[in-house]
Amino acid sequence: MKTCIAILDGMGGGIGAQLVSRLREALEKAHAPAEAYEIIALGSNSSATERMLKAGADRGASGENAIRVSVGSGDYILGPIGIVIPNGLMGEFSPAIALAISKARGEKILVPVSQNHFTLAGVESRPLPQLAQAAVETLMQKLGY
Repeated sequence: MKTCIAILDGMGGGIGAQLVSRLREALEKAHAPAEAYEIIALGSNSSATERMLKAGADRGASGENAIRVSVGSGDYILGPIGIVIPNGLMGEFSPAIALAISKARGEKILVPVSQNHFTLAGVESRPLPQLAQAAVETLMQKLGY
C-alpha cells in the first residue's frame, strides 16, 4: 500500500516545489522504494501545480474542488501554514479549502511562513530553504528514515 504525500501551495508554487524536490531527494538518498510513495501536488492554481509537477510530483490537480476532494487521500499533508488559514495565501485558500485540509485525516506538517495579515510569535525567522528542509526532515523521521 502506497503512502500518499499531498503537497499544497498557491500563488507561484515556490514553497511547494521546494518541498517536492527536497522530498524526492531525501527519499532517494534513503533508498526508499519508489513504488511505496506517491507525491501529489495540489495547487490553488495551475501555475502552482505545474511548478510542483516539474519539481517531481507524481500527479497533480488544481483549484478549490480538486483540493477539497483530493486532500483526503494524503497520509501526510505538507505546505505553508497559510493553507489551513481561511483566506490564506492572499485569499487563494478559501475557508472551504482551509476547513477541508484541517479536517483531512492526514498528519499536517506546515512550514511557518509569515504573511502580511498574521505573525507567528515565538518562531525563529529562517530562510525559506531551511524551513522547507526542516519540514522534509520531519516527514522523513515520521516515515522511519
